[in-house]
Amino acid sequence: MTADRDPGLQPERTRLAWRRTTLTATVVALLAGRQALHSGATPAALVAVALSALAWLGFLLVAHRRVSVLGVARHEQFAPRGALTAALCTVALAVFAAAMLF
Repeated sequence: MTADRDPGLQPERTRLAWRRTTLTATVVALLAGRQALHSGATPAALVAVALSALAWLGFLLVAHRRVSVLGVARHEQFAPRGALTAALCTVALAVFAAAMLF
């Protein structure tokens, strides 16, 4: 018989880290949208805003699933597909933000 693992505060710290990262992604997406629309609602700006919103929604979905899974006593490991999605959304937001600066 195996003893139940006591995770301590690790799930809570991980949950808080996901929430901070989600908040950061939200701010980046909003600032990117503001910057794109500041100079006028050109078709390129609207596409950039739409892509930023899509990347943000993808990250939000992955983060929400991960935070809800961390609430149970024996949570499953983070799937590689979820990690890849989170990484791609983060990189996409960074690229969109950098592209809007230039």
